[in-house]
Amino acid sequence: MIGRLRGEIVAVMETQIVLDVNGVGYLVNVPKINGLNLNQEVELHTHLAVRENAMDLYGFGTDDELKIFETLLTIPKIGPKSALQILSQADINLLYTAVQNDDPSHLSKLSGIGKKSAEKIVAGLKDKLDIEEWNSNFPNSSDLIQSDYASDTVDALITLGYPQVEARRVVLEITSTESDIKSSTEALKLALRILSK
Repeated sequence: MIGRLRGEIVAVMETQIVLDVNGVGYLVNVPKINGLNLNQEVELHTHLAVRENAMDLYGFGTDDELKIFETLLTIPKIGPKSALQILSQADINLLYTAVQNDDPSHLSKLSGIGKKSAEKIVAGLKDKLDIEEWNSNFPNSSDLIQSDYASDTVDALITLGYPQVEARRVVLEITSTESDIKSSTEALKLALRILSK
């Protein structure tokens, strides 16, 4: 098994990179949200998926991402490609928050994930994620959901074409630093200003 790779990125595609490790180029499937760049030196936590006619490598920037990926694989009818698609659109906080609140609606807004699939993911992760440990390590991970205007602002940004992960990141930044914002209209204006920089 290949559990970890460290090397230089020599090719970048939408959801794949070629990682040069001591002269050997590994083709690695990665989430879109990783923000990996050409000639960048990286260390990836990897999962090797073995099928009858192929061996595919999946790489992640953190061990937490890899664990979530492998946990998603334990849910019936979710294979490596589906799990990677989920992690390309949803950050770990979103998955934990959806499970903690037993609320699949956050996931059903993602491209390619319908209401039934979102419900299946939340139900499948419910007994497998240690929510208490996550909350103790990341005490502010659910702040975005608790804000009155946050969810509406995220929805508006997604409607305008911004990726869910980017929309959540900006709105979480606003909720944690701008205490005087009282409406989704104000939050949306500020979010658009941040995103346009």
